[in-house]
Amino acid sequence: MKLLHVDSSILGPASVSRQLSEAIVAAELKAHPGLEVERLDLATHAIGHLTGRHLAAAQGAAPETPALADDVAAGNDALEAFLAADIVVVGAPMYNFSIPSQLKAWIDRLAVAGRTFRYTEYGPQGLAGDKHVIIASSRGGFYGAETAMAALDHQETYLRSIFNFFGVNDITFIRAEGVALGDEQREQSLAAARADISKLTQTQKLAA
Repeated sequence: MKLLHVDSSILGPASVSRQLSEAIVAAELKAHPGLEVERLDLATHAIGHLTGRHLAAAQGAAPETPALADDVAAGNDALEAFLAADIVVVGAPMYNFSIPSQLKAWIDRLAVAGRTFRYTEYGPQGLAGDKHVIIASSRGGFYGAETAMAALDHQETYLRSIFNFFGVNDITFIRAEGVALGDEQREQSLAAARADISKLTQTQKLAA
């Protein structure tokens, strides 16, 4: 089995989403001995945002510069790693009610017709559904469906929608909310998230 571990926070070791994604990967390694892990840190090794030159290269044009050629290759490698993975762990903090731009750039490289989706006479069809996506979600406030801030959640709602579009229906969110509301709330949220990670792997063992 293969696991792809993707982080996107710019906060380094202080990042809640990084702490959670690391804990998820550790738990998955215990649950699946021999699991092969590939790491992608989008904060330190960013994939460029899409431009017209990227689209031209995707349609067969020769990249104009070595730097563009390298970036196109990095995007292709990211797509292949995603397709090859059985489990995808994504560290996804909420930035300004959405996801980090570097995470969006990665997703844009995955959204390739004929690889992760296709259009049919019955509408779009996802092609990458044979995997489990686990999102390590961190948020400074509270944005659940029952809260007054729910309409501003363009982070988890977007991630669920785009992975569903790719055909992935096995999506788990490990969430730490309210982490900007003081040390006590932060620790409570982290403890609850870690408990959810433990429950996740216990459920996997029972299902095995």
